[in-house]
Amino acid sequence: MKPRAKMASFLSTDIYGITADEYSLGRGNVESVRLMIAAGIKVIQYREKDKPARLMYEECLAIRELTSNGGVMFIVNDHVDLARVVGADGVHIGQDDLPPEAVRELVGDKMVIGLSTHSPSQAQTAMRIAGTIDYIGVGPIFATKTKQDVCEPVGLEYLEYVVNNISLPFVAIGGIKEHNIGLVRARGARIISLVTEIVGAPDIAAKVGAIRSVSSMSS
Repeated sequence: MKPRAKMASFLSTDIYGITADEYSLGRGNVESVRLMIAAGIKVIQYREKDKPARLMYEECLAIRELTSNGGVMFIVNDHVDLARVVGADGVHIGQDDLPPEAVRELVGDKMVIGLSTHSPSQAQTAMRIAGTIDYIGVGPIFATKTKQDVCEPVGLEYLEYVVNNISLPFVAIGGIKEHNIGLVRARGARIISLVTEIVGAPDIAAKVGAIRSVSSMSS
């Protein structure tokens, strides 16, 4: 399936799930993904920085099977080689990773490519390579400790800039919780990522339901 066709799945989702093993209450990434799929999340990103490559490979194989069976889009963060070898639907890269053009050369037309952005200038650069990349991450909207190398919060102002000036699909991310998702939705974000709020919830299905209830009231 070509990226354009896969993007239909991306655009149909409301919540963009991301793994975070250390916050998963001991469930681990694979079980967290199973629960996210059961809760109706349609896009899931595998994000791990420090695990051994063999363990990440084994987790991604298991997650690829779960997402394939559930009709869920599976994206791997940073690790282009891992995304390719497990047959992921896409790869998400940061500003300091391989250049998007190089990643596109590696994955060809088989994968969606997402790119994190943190400023209007980065968003405009992303616009100039639309087609090489398929969507952008916009954030961190609020302060977050999920990533060790995260930049300072960009706030709702950057989100508003993207909504008003950038035509690329985007996912809002960073410090978003049930209590502040209404602010993000009210500024025009339609696809939103909540990390620890979901994987760290005792009942993931109930948490996703609560998030959707609050989010829909704000749309």
